[in-house]
Amino acid sequence: MASLRQFVSELRRRRVIRAVVIYLLVAWIVIQVGEATFPSLRLPEWTLTLVIAMAALGLPIVLVLAWAYNLQPREGKIVRSPEVGGDSESTNGRKEIESIAVLPFADMSPDADQEYFGDGIAEELLITLNNCCRNLRVPARSSSFSFKGRDLDAREIGAQLGVDALVEGSVRKSGEKVRITAQLIDVRDGFHLWSESYDRQLVDLFDIQDEIAQHVVDALDVSLSEKDRQAIGGASPADVRAYEYYLKGRQFFHQARKKSLEYAMEMFRRAVDVDPEYALAWAGVAESASHSTMLYPGGSSAQADLEEADRASQKALELDASLAQAHAARGYTLFAMQRFDEAQAEFETAIELDPKQFEARYYYGRACFMQGRLEDAARFLMEALDIREDREAAFFAAQSLEALGRHAEAKVQYRKGVEIATRHMELNPDDPRAATLLAVAHCRLEDPEEGLEWAERALAIDPEDAGVKYNVACLYAIQGESDKAIECLEQALQAGFGTRTWIENDPDLDSVREDPRFQALLARLQTLDRTDSPRPGSPQQGG
Repeated sequence: MASLRQFVSELRRRRVIRAVVIYLLVAWIVIQVGEATFPSLRLPEWTLTLVIAMAALGLPIVLVLAWAYNLQPREGKIVRSPEVGGDSESTNGRKEIESIAVLPFADMSPDADQEYFGDGIAEELLITLNNCCRNLRVPARSSSFSFKGRDLDAREIGAQLGVDALVEGSVRKSGEKVRITAQLIDVRDGFHLWSESYDRQLVDLFDIQDEIAQHVVDALDVSLSEKDRQAIGGASPADVRAYEYYLKGRQFFHQARKKSLEYAMEMFRRAVDVDPEYALAWAGVAESASHSTMLYPGGSSAQADLEEADRASQKALELDASLAQAHAARGYTLFAMQRFDEAQAEFETAIELDPKQFEARYYYGRACFMQGRLEDAARFLMEALDIREDREAAFFAAQSLEALGRHAEAKVQYRKGVEIATRHMELNPDDPRAATLLAVAHCRLEDPEEGLEWAERALAIDPEDAGVKYNVACLYAIQGESDKAIECLEQALQAGFGTRTWIENDPDLDSVREDPRFQALLARLQTLDRTDSPRPGSPQQGG
């Protein structure tokens, strides 16, 4: 099935199917004209037979030529089709495109309730291009999605993102019908390299996504290996409804808040209810449940979430042991369970399967930080940042470098984290997590006034959140406000934060580390770990 799908994709790429359809249509017209006119012209009866025979003989010739050559109607010429793994030099005379951004597809549905759908299609295309086009720089979701809803010219967006080309589009979904438009724009001159509209049934969604990715790759004239071309038509769920739930789950997961993670888990659960063989959705269940446990280790559902993550991550691997995301999710779950050696093996397997696996490196770096392996933590987090611009990765990389005494390098990463998080807050002004990261980062960059403003904003957004309390405590500790830092730590503990290990390794708390009240809090956390939890405390994604 995979080889057949790959063959069909290659036929589309070389436009063989289009050429054959056109040829057959022209041949049919010629035959019909001949049948109507030959008797009037008193031509022999065998003339029509000859025309039909010549049309039949011409078909294999058209097949061969269509496979070897590529008709580009928009530019009015024929060029030789680039071979898989061949030279990547542009064949259309344009300067080669080295970077591309994928913008979220606008929701044009009647009820304007399909934002998750447009975001999901764009994210899948972004991931495909990033993974398959290895010499093409593709900015991360957090960067390209920061332009959602902003009325800016494509050239201006391209300039701000520092890319050569953009993919943008729209979705309109009504019942079981979907209309998707997509276009590829060279932002250097505003030239439209490719555009197309698809009016299909919802069940055809995966074919549409494959076609869009393939057409973008063709228009870019990017050289792909056989393995990369096969990856474009990767595994899809048996039921498109499962995919819809999966996309909703990813939308909530990116928000990384208690309620949003609960919604994400519910959406992923519905996806596997519809399609129990959907390994990627099982990995989503595991990641959401593990993330909830890590963010809120003292919560009432922490143990149940961890047990569900354990089951779901194992199920994902049982269904598809070649899926890098499944190994990353399993590693994250083992990390949350403090089974570090096993987690490390899963992270390394994920990276081996997919050299551009962001999650495995990010989680690996977090695990190393928790163990005090700061050099390894900084290395994996920096590698993760090379793959994807991510505010969390930048922030934790800065923390690791700070703890190593590499202050100049740490400031570079703090500035990068501030830039990414600020763009994120423009679209998500109610995200207290991003606000607390900005608060601590600004203080680390010796801008305490700005840092305090962000801290107050974070508390105003969600004054009951344990993570917010913890991060504000870190902020006060950085500023030497020991009393306020201890007070916020106490409130974080009361709100459900129950992690000793992370606090012990967090450089932001160095100023209060010798305070007797801080030592008492650590002792209290150790007691809670032994009596209230069947596992040691896990690291909070805190300041």
